Amino acid sequence: MPSAPAGTLYRGREGMWSWVAHRVTGLLIFLFLFVHVLDTALVRVSPEAYNAVIGTYQTPIMGLGEAGLVVAIVFHAFNGLRIVLVDFWAKGPRYQRIMLWVVIGLVIVTMAGFLPRHLMNVFGGH
Repeated sequence: MPSAPAGTLYRGREGMWSWVAHRVTGLLIFLFLFVHVLDTALVRVSPEAYNAVIGTYQTPIMGLGEAGLVVAIVFHAFNGLRIVLVDFWAKGPRYQRIMLWVVIGLVIVTMAGFLPRHLMNVFGGH
């Protein structure tokens, strides 16, 4: 692996991928919020169109998309806290890699509690 320029913190390893994942999840969350505002505003224009759009959200594909959105939000939240610690805790840069693995563990534990119930609802196991 080529050496990183002096002064970089991550050097192309876990920290870099966490940086990329944080930006991607932030963008996905923003896009969801944008679409959510648009489809909610549709109720004022045409309640029938609003009902048609909301009806398309009741599909298994959208249910899987909802699960992906929750994963993105949970990762983004926990990783944001990790970033705050890296930036403002004196020992943060030293422990940034360990904290990333803690974030991944917290995401897995959180999703283990959420996904089974959500997927039962999506695929008809009410």
